[in-house]
Amino acid sequence: MPPAPLRKSAGTRVFVRPILESPVLEIQELHAGYGGGEVLRGLSLGVGRGEIVALLGRNGMGKTTLLRCIMGLLPHTAGSIRLEGQALSGLDCFEIARRGVAYVPQGREIFGQLTVEENLRLAALRSGAIETGYELFPGLRSRARDPGGSLSGGQQQQLAIARAMVAKPRLLLLDEPSEGIQPSVVNEIADIVTRSARSVSLSVLLVEQNTDLALRVADRTVFVDHGVDAASIASSAVTREILASYMEL
Repeated sequence: MPPAPLRKSAGTRVFVRPILESPVLEIQELHAGYGGGEVLRGLSLGVGRGEIVALLGRNGMGKTTLLRCIMGLLPHTAGSIRLEGQALSGLDCFEIARRGVAYVPQGREIFGQLTVEENLRLAALRSGAIETGYELFPGLRSRARDPGGSLSGGQQQQLAIARAMVAKPRLLLLDEPSEGIQPSVVNEIADIVTRSARSVSLSVLLVEQNTDLALRVADRTVFVDHGVDAASIASSAVTREILASYMEL
């Protein structure tokens, strides 16, 4: 049963936020921006254990900004970010990673001069779980001694996600994982993310412009509009009308 609208304002439908018991990630009234311009204007959301939440919205609404704030790459000016009840505010990126947050940014950003194996070993220094990467993406094993930069776009995305997963995170942040890669690889990545959420209770926050993929993978969808969480709804209940109201110009 779809949630009832909380209020309507300027054509934007706002739904009641779900109440999560002991969320892995909890964000309250977050404000952040660049160069004095505010991008996030009081955004709040939570991600439960083993839950996949998709962030959808038009370009420039604050989705990537939110991921950067969570990862400590961008300071926020107000509000709070908590991982399993512990504040992340003010921590450096490496400290947040040690607490169990992994980030796969848009554009992948692997170490192109290092081999596939070296990329994975660096990420697995603390966990020692390098084999996890090869188990998730067996095709990477045959490229283990090749420079990361020599891989195709799809293989680089596989490596980026494998690198995140060998760190054994509690929370995985994915920014546009389907961008520029072929559908078969997109489907493989979607299946692996979904399976990981179910099998090891991995929590996932996904930014994705491919709405079909996002709605197929995510348990819940949060629509971001002008820096606020404008709607939170079960992905199975998202209609074309709701998509149009938040995704179309």
